[in-house]
Amino acid sequence: MVKLQSGSELIFRVAIALPVHRLFDYLAPEQLASTQIKPGIRLEVPFGKAKKIAFLVECVPHSDIDIAKLKRVERILDEKPLLSTKDLALLHWAAGYYHHPLGEVFSAAFPVALRQGKAAVIQTEKRYTLTESGKALDGELLKRAPKQKSMLEKFQAQPNALSETELSAWNSNWRASVKQLQDKQLLQLTASDLTRGASNPIIKSTALPCNTEQQAAVDTVCGSLGQFGVFLLEGVTGSGKTEVYMQIIHAVLERGRQVLVLLPEITLTPQLEDRFRQRFNVSIAISHSKLTDRQRAGAWLTMQRGECCILLGTRSALFTPLKNPGLIILDEEHDASFKQQEGFRFSARDVAVVRGKLLNIPVLLGSATPALESLQNVNNQRYRLLHLPERAGNATAPVLQLFDIRNKKMQEGLSEALITEMRLTLDKNEQVLLFLNRRGFAPTLICHSCAWVARCRRCDANLVIHYDEKVLRCHHCGQEQRLIRQCPACTSGELTPLGLGTERVEKALAEIFADKTVVRLDRDSTQRKGSLEKYLQQINQGAVDIILGTQMLAKGHHFPNVTLVAILDVDSGLFSIDFHAPEKLAQMIVQVSGRAGRAEKPGRVIMQTRQPEHPLLTALIAQGYNSFAQTALAERKEASLPPFSYQALLRVEAADAEMPKLFLQAVVDLAKAHSQGHTDILGPVAAPMARRAGLYRYQLLFQSGRRPELHVLLDVLMPLIEKLKLAKKVRWSLDVDPVDLY
Repeated sequence: MVKLQSGSELIFRVAIALPVHRLFDYLAPEQLASTQIKPGIRLEVPFGKAKKIAFLVECVPHSDIDIAKLKRVERILDEKPLLSTKDLALLHWAAGYYHHPLGEVFSAAFPVALRQGKAAVIQTEKRYTLTESGKALDGELLKRAPKQKSMLEKFQAQPNALSETELSAWNSNWRASVKQLQDKQLLQLTASDLTRGASNPIIKSTALPCNTEQQAAVDTVCGSLGQFGVFLLEGVTGSGKTEVYMQIIHAVLERGRQVLVLLPEITLTPQLEDRFRQRFNVSIAISHSKLTDRQRAGAWLTMQRGECCILLGTRSALFTPLKNPGLIILDEEHDASFKQQEGFRFSARDVAVVRGKLLNIPVLLGSATPALESLQNVNNQRYRLLHLPERAGNATAPVLQLFDIRNKKMQEGLSEALITEMRLTLDKNEQVLLFLNRRGFAPTLICHSCAWVARCRRCDANLVIHYDEKVLRCHHCGQEQRLIRQCPACTSGELTPLGLGTERVEKALAEIFADKTVVRLDRDSTQRKGSLEKYLQQINQGAVDIILGTQMLAKGHHFPNVTLVAILDVDSGLFSIDFHAPEKLAQMIVQVSGRAGRAEKPGRVIMQTRQPEHPLLTALIAQGYNSFAQTALAERKEASLPPFSYQALLRVEAADAEMPKLFLQAVVDLAKAHSQGHTDILGPVAAPMARRAGLYRYQLLFQSGRRPELHVLLDVLMPLIEKLKLAKKVRWSLDVDPVDLY
């Protein structure tokens, strides 16, 4: 504790969630109850004419500001710190590495309810369990009430009580069905807690037998529990990575430790949650953006107090405090969703590794298609590679084929050869999955008479046709207008959709396969809560013949009866200004391919292309992802691109077209004055999409072969940039280690 001279005031130095790189000094409350005030507590402070929630960073005996000008802290919200010293160290590191204001970094570590100053108490939830009648009832007796039937089956599949949070995560409209089942005396309220008692076993169901490679992976990580190490579990799709996770988690739980499991997408959470609940007899918390503020605060606090054993969450759950940390897992570690793209732009994968080091626990990264950065860390012996080369059980790897569609007759993106293969598959009562990473009916509306194109008035982008909704929509700013019939330029009625979207292919499939059931899975078709789960259930029950979808189909989903996967448009990923594009395309191909032949039936993957001799495609088919990755790394090294160099991207936008250029030129002048000559300053240049949502966009790239020198320059630059007069006339942000140069 800080020692004070007689008569002097204790100064609280606090962080406030504001976009400024500074802390604020306040006088301690007049009646300070405890002298053991520590960093990590929340405070309420006056700020201007308002009050704000602040986070105590340190207590100091002196301030650089005249003490007469300092305001006093109004309220101390927490008796004890909500964050440990290691949690605080992580936040300080993250703020320094990403050159982001400490107050906003602190704020990102807390759930919304606690950021708003609400009490750090866990609100008790109602839990429901089956009555004896409910356990014995045949669900078919409720077939006239399908929602009640589905709810009953959900409970019958779960031996423990289910909480409000768990029911909300499964289906947001659960309350009516639960009430009806209560009225029928099939469900009842219970006060029982899911937290495991000392006498209860950790697991409910026994582990699956491991093959040699799986067992080696389990043994290697379990041998490192209690110490830091990063393990990259590279397993082909269907190789049983989840089983490896669960067996390692079992060992961690036996030591009385907690596990944090991060997933890239909300859509992957329910299925992994189900598998975990079927295996483990411990409390499992969930945290993602579709839960209420109360639910997310509850998950955060139960982990912070050690009352919960496993947390499944998306990127934002990374900073959840753990009372007894034992293991951090990132599934699909290559996924770009782990990089925050606005505000505090952190990489969950990279911060997780630093957190593991601070906590002295292992970090396990899993993927069928590891990021090139992770593979290079293996090459540099920073990470240990655990390889699962075979699919688990009797499943065999799918056969990959290229269909050359040059000069071939196409029916809305479907070649005759592909349609034939689809018919053969469907005739065997097997399912087909078609992948097209473009939503809407068509990406462009063009006039056949004068070549006018429907463009967004606020972005440098074409409007996308959404035929069913009869709108033209910009997928960048969200602007919409009604679908027009006459060309505004020449008034002809020759407007024609150009290019393919999932809606357009769906309509073609309905005509070609009129007797088959087609389901489209994209962001538009799954907006309603519970719709994705409903579609997935229909697919797994065999009620769907053809599945058509976008990126959300590429990972995590298990479709045992899908034996044919087709990627309709591979070529769009072959030509891009972004050097990440070949890596993303290869990952997408492998991930989508992983949906084929997951059970005993062999799978096939067809890729339609006009570039059948392209080296990326031929290498991927002949030698697999790892061979492609090593070739791609060699190309990156030759070009001095990450991970062989280090980048930071300064983005700027403004309503005035000249302001971003003037601002960035001023930054270039500052950078050149302070650079030691080892950092390249590239730009300013217009962003690849130079105008979005009515704002003109420019960017400046810093690149260095030496990471410390890049950060030394950024440390000097950031306070200077804030003081530029032009900084107040533009919107700007810094992105360290960018994954998207747009």
